[in-house]
Amino acid sequence: MAGVALATGSIAGTAHAERQSKMQAAIRNLKTAEKNLETATHDKGGHRAEALKHVHMAIDEVKKGIAFDNKR
Repeated sequence: MAGVALATGSIAGTAHAERQSKMQAAIRNLKTAEKNLETATHDKGGHRAEALKHVHMAIDEVKKGIAFDNKR
């Protein structure tokens, strides 16, 4: 009986991790975008800085989404 519970927990944990893997990939991609924007030339009429702001906001939202899903 304990083996069944352990196996079931393992499967549920794997499914949960797979769901979060997409969110973790999104964070990695956003951090790559952040680095690219930070190393781009600064003269973009304020648009580079605005894009950086949105990337930071997106990273925060993805993290909040992960935290929300982890509570369920």
